[in-house]
Amino acid sequence: MAHIIVVGNEKGGAGKSTVSMHVATALSRLGHKVGALDLDLRQKTFGRYIENRLAFCVRQGLDLPTPEYRDLPQIDKATLSEGENVYDSRLSAAVSTLERESDFILIDCPGSHTRLSQVAHSLADTLITPMNDSYIDFDLLAHVDPETNKILGPSVYSEMVWNARQLRSQAGLPPIDWVVVRNRLGAQQMHNKKKIGDALDDLSRRIGFRVAPGFGERVIFRELFPRGLTLLDLKDVGVLQMNISNVAARQELRDLMKSLGLPGVEIDF
Repeated sequence: MAHIIVVGNEKGGAGKSTVSMHVATALSRLGHKVGALDLDLRQKTFGRYIENRLAFCVRQGLDLPTPEYRDLPQIDKATLSEGENVYDSRLSAAVSTLERESDFILIDCPGSHTRLSQVAHSLADTLITPMNDSYIDFDLLAHVDPETNKILGPSVYSEMVWNARQLRSQAGLPPIDWVVVRNRLGAQQMHNKKKIGDALDDLSRRIGFRVAPGFGERVIFRELFPRGLTLLDLKDVGVLQMNISNVAARQELRDLMKSLGLPGVEIDF
């Protein structure tokens, strides 16, 4: 059985597709067979990222390790059983196809609440939730008293993950390893940064997730997308002398991969 990694957050702009591409490509570089799905059927940022990579490789005559990307197959509604959801069937068919040939399947979810996203979360062995260091993002995880900074209770996204955990438990599947990734962090140690960190540590103990370091706010990530590249590809495309920011970003990726603790993965980059 492939290990399924779901990257999810019901808010856009948290860096889900960047995290998805870097994790999937890192696993490919480490010799693992990786399948990839993008459940944002309109924007398909993750899917476009991989398409850009394949096109770049053709233009440059390169063979960079790349996840095996698939679109969700179309399903004839006439073939569905009574009460069966067409989106459930499309996702199930895609996962079944990739599972036969993959060590890992990485699923990038849209920045909104959809049926596909709900079902994908229930499939997750590892759930990665990137979030920016702001109370706007934190509000998806929990409600906070604005005066005391105390957590009042779980919010909509945490409740959705809880429901996914219940479905997995009822099906006799192992629990989800939920990792909240602090992403697009500024370099300065600001007061708000500490408050968010303290609130996450408190919430992690209450609802059961781990906190992992993500990527800083760096221009390099915006520059890599059009060519479909990641931080690990720079030397392969002729960037032999990386600047300090790129070296730091590569270390952030290494730290993230180590924090995920994926089965059978040894980090050697």
